[in-house]
Amino acid sequence: MDRIGVIGGTGLISIDIEAQHQPLLQQKNLSVVRTDDISAETEFGIVPLRCITLNSREKPKELIFLQRHHNHSHPNKPPHMINHKANIKALEQSGCEVIISVCSTGTMVKDFPPGKVALAGQYIDFTGVSTSFNDTFAVFTSVTEPFSSVLNSQLETKLRESQKFSQSEKMYYTYWLAQGPHFETRAEVDAIAKLGGEMVGMTMAREVKLANELDIPYSAICISSNWAAGREPGDPSAELSHDLVSSQANERLDPVMESILSLLE
Repeated sequence: MDRIGVIGGTGLISIDIEAQHQPLLQQKNLSVVRTDDISAETEFGIVPLRCITLNSREKPKELIFLQRHHNHSHPNKPPHMINHKANIKALEQSGCEVIISVCSTGTMVKDFPPGKVALAGQYIDFTGVSTSFNDTFAVFTSVTEPFSSVLNSQLETKLRESQKFSQSEKMYYTYWLAQGPHFETRAEVDAIAKLGGEMVGMTMAREVKLANELDIPYSAICISSNWAAGREPGDPSAELSHDLVSSQANERLDPVMESILSLLE
């Protein structure tokens, strides 16, 4: 795999591989050749991208990083205002072979406690808000299996190794798309769990729909950053904090980056 698109959010605010993950680069025989920050122009808007060129055994590789919450050089655009069409189109135009999304999620199941990093196996979107490139003509895209099984399998192997998980450890969860920008109520989380949701987030499902329309393999690495509303052990009335959620998610980036960089080996 030579060119990978990486989407970061609350769980990956920015990316500076050379400064933050030098031991990992050396371990995988990768070196950063250059880093370019560009503005990609699409028919849906302008998208800032960080293009990282790496050397892998004398062969060039590229990571194209997109911060989904980009907002005039700050990563703080609210989830319901994100221009997903422009974001996904920018990665397609950049020639990305695959897209890996890094997501911070609230968990509602005991086997996905805060700190664990796993993968999305399915999503549920009952928001009623459409997300499609096909706004003029009727084109129906199959999303029976929305995530790339091949890509997921490769990432799963490295996520298990880096977290020292056995083969019996559950690694796939169902992502519930919440509209945002507010966190959920306790009652909403209870209802989500009854309908099959295991983790909750505000963005990712919209991206994978668009990626499927463009036939770009897509996987979502999900960081369990906090217990969902009403699920905090011993304190069901605990308030949720955006800053705390973000900081907890960014403490679990080592297994995330190891699994992503392994695709370039």
